Amino acid sequence: MDSDTDDFMYDEDELSDPEDDQNDDFDISCDVEAAGRGESSSKRFMKDEDDFSFVCLTPESIVTTMRKCIDEVNSVFEIPCATARILLTHFKWDKEKLLERYYSSDQDTLFKEAHVISPHKNQQSSARTSRSGIRIHPKLECEICLCPVPAKMLTGLECGHVFCQFCWNEYLMMKILSENTGQHIFCPASKCDILVDENFVLKVLQDANIRSRYHKLIADSFVQSNRLMRWCPAPDCSNAIKAIYNDAKPVTCLCGFVFCFGCVQPSHDPVKCQWLKKWLKKCDDDSETSNWISANTKECPKCHVTIEKNGGCNHMVCRNTSCKADFCWVCLGPWQSHGSSWYNCNRYDEKDAQAARDAQAVSRAALERYLFYCNRYMNHLLSAKFEQKLNNQVKEKMENLQQMNMSWIEVQFLKKAVDVLCMCRNTLKYTYVFAFYLTKNNHSIIFEDNQRDLELATEQLSEYLERDINTSELKAIQEIKQKVQDKYRYCEQRRNVLLDHVHEGYEKDFWEYQESL
Repeated sequence: MDSDTDDFMYDEDELSDPEDDQNDDFDISCDVEAAGRGESSSKRFMKDEDDFSFVCLTPESIVTTMRKCIDEVNSVFEIPCATARILLTHFKWDKEKLLERYYSSDQDTLFKEAHVISPHKNQQSSARTSRSGIRIHPKLECEICLCPVPAKMLTGLECGHVFCQFCWNEYLMMKILSENTGQHIFCPASKCDILVDENFVLKVLQDANIRSRYHKLIADSFVQSNRLMRWCPAPDCSNAIKAIYNDAKPVTCLCGFVFCFGCVQPSHDPVKCQWLKKWLKKCDDDSETSNWISANTKECPKCHVTIEKNGGCNHMVCRNTSCKADFCWVCLGPWQSHGSSWYNCNRYDEKDAQAARDAQAVSRAALERYLFYCNRYMNHLLSAKFEQKLNNQVKEKMENLQQMNMSWIEVQFLKKAVDVLCMCRNTLKYTYVFAFYLTKNNHSIIFEDNQRDLELATEQLSEYLERDINTSELKAIQEIKQKVQDKYRYCEQRRNVLLDHVHEGYEKDFWEYQESL
């Protein structure tokens, strides 16, 4: 979720006046129309799959959900809402865990760990607090700029550190605008770890745009720190998903994007999150470059500089100016020895060269294995991108069919076929990640057979949709419809067989992995 977007807009008219606010007047409101979402933005989407329920929250419903959670805790604790929010954030918005800790241990220790002053202590010292809710101190010098300031202009938190209004305003603006921080703004005093709460921020800041930006950061932190919530990773989507429990299950946003709730990657069945994460890192880092170097280069036997052979001659001269060693590329032995009758470069010396040759063979085999699976992974990734264009072609064909007196419902078989094709491509792509880390056994052979069947069925469906459909002849339409339905239903069947077998393996624990890859 990009914190610089402006999807959250807040109605400043609903914010209380600083002079009239009390400590528990923390309020956030969301302007739906300003967010450009209209009526549909208040909708929620819920789905049950294997008892995994989730709800899609739009920007304004995120704020509503947060306020509801705060009110529930505040109704039990009877503490300021701003303090309740800080405590909830400390416990990752787990209300049950917070309640258990609040009533089972020292409350002062709890507040200290959450970096807030106990509100019970605040009540005892309320005589030193002004009507506006900001502490006024008798000191006449700001602790930041050290300038003499009238007492009424010095304000601070319950920790006792006081600063002038100008320094507070500059400090909060820097945190909000420059550092994109709303949740973790601490007292600016050295070695003070007390958090600045919403009430104080709203009473100090007067700029409406900065206040709105602060509200958005607070709402963002609600999702980011909540273990049961995830931002939708789709571009330009500001929705979030709230699940009943944390699991690596596929969830669908209102925008239509399907992703894994566990790792927030696009849905990647059948491979698990830990192996996908490892695969993506393997593809991104330089590990395979190192494998290529090991498989295609050698080190100078004298100075150990890495050398790549770029000609047919096996007489190598190290170009390192401090070395200039002459050696044989094949055996790495001194080149001068090759003229001696006793030296046999063609004879393999097990004792001297076994370790080096084995290391190179292992590196080469590892590289070839990686490239095998990577090429097929990338091929399905590329095919899936190309087949996105198929949507436009299918729309044209659907329009042609409707012009030939077919209803909108009757032509939906083409869209269904494209959806199934994209779904199968996505599954096939991740089967190669799964297979890369899989150890060979009887179950892996069955998996590869299912993978092959799905791949063949997918290619047949893809070829038929791209090349063989001719909607110009009305008499052939029913025949085309039957063929398309047969092909995409068979693809669905083969995909289900493959995934059922993989999931059975997860349940019965008969998959074995190569951890070292």
